Amino acid sequence: MLIGICGAICAGKQSVANYLIQTHDFTPLSMKRPSPTPAIEKSADLCDVPSSTPSSSPATTSATTITTATPQPIEFENVNALDEHVSRDWRTNFVLTTIWNESILDHLQKRPYFIFMSIDAPTGLRWQRFRARCAQHNQEAPTLEDFVIRSDEHVYDTTNNGSSAGSASLVALSARAQIRIVNSASEMSTLNASLEALNLLDPARLRPTWDQYFMQLADLAARRSNCMRRQVGCVLVREKRVISTGYNGTPRNVTNCNDGGCPRCNTSIGRGGAALSTCLCLHAEENALLEAGRERIGDAAVLYCNTCPCLTCSVKIVQVGITEVVFSQSYHMDVESAKIFQQAGVRLRQFSPVSGTIPLQKEKKAEKA
Repeated sequence: MLIGICGAICAGKQSVANYLIQTHDFTPLSMKRPSPTPAIEKSADLCDVPSSTPSSSPATTSATTITTATPQPIEFENVNALDEHVSRDWRTNFVLTTIWNESILDHLQKRPYFIFMSIDAPTGLRWQRFRARCAQHNQEAPTLEDFVIRSDEHVYDTTNNGSSAGSASLVALSARAQIRIVNSASEMSTLNASLEALNLLDPARLRPTWDQYFMQLADLAARRSNCMRRQVGCVLVREKRVISTGYNGTPRNVTNCNDGGCPRCNTSIGRGGAALSTCLCLHAEENALLEAGRERIGDAAVLYCNTCPCLTCSVKIVQVGITEVVFSQSYHMDVESAKIFQQAGVRLRQFSPVSGTIPLQKEKKAEKA
């Protein structure tokens, strides 16, 4: 596994890398910067500011400071050399914090062992961390105003600094991250606890499970929905092969719901789940069942839907012989649908996707003496 990390100055890239190195025995890698060091990483008088050094007091270490000594990263001249090294030993865990541009990312994202994550933090907090770093090296930190200006130049830079390396914009890089972290922690223990809860080494992050795969197909189908009330997608599966897909919307040759084809969905009549008998839209489950037909569905078929089926659809699902229903979002009729499935011997379960964001653990307030 190779985890690549991008982020603004003092957001906590190295803190996450250190967690992986010290807790999960990752090997650090690095690449030479293809362009000059940006102003955001320099002191008030534009001198280079080294990264923070190991602290002798981990209990009071900030969330961007190294807590214990870490091995020196293996440095590479370019992404081709790095990729060749990792490919030879891809079962080893590596971490890379020097993804300078989208060309590097384009190259690495082709590999099945690569995970990309971004980390950010409030600008004021990053400035405080950078001030502490400057003070540690007896250098004057830029003012908050200067830091914000430099930070914006760095984060939103879309130039390639005269090279063919590709855009260096952190915004463009971060938008492509599979995992996003907002590091507002003031203690390393808080950040580490949140990283541990995220379970970054879960194999499903590299290759989706069958549940993830089919639910993502259901989510994709939902995007084709033209219903004004909600977007629902459905996938029918047997023996891990897709039989049919469906999404909700008005019937064939009838004006699309989002073009006014269904009066109920285009007015405020009734709350969700109410007055369904007046709705002209076929549900995603209905479309998938109609597309497949009873003969093709056969035995041991599984229905994946991004929303729990309504009561009407549940009855039809039971009738055609579906043996299991997997859903991700709840609906108004969950209880009624569950009763029908239970009576008919159809398994119903809710899918919980692998998280792509970190809810930082709350820091405990110090007790007053």
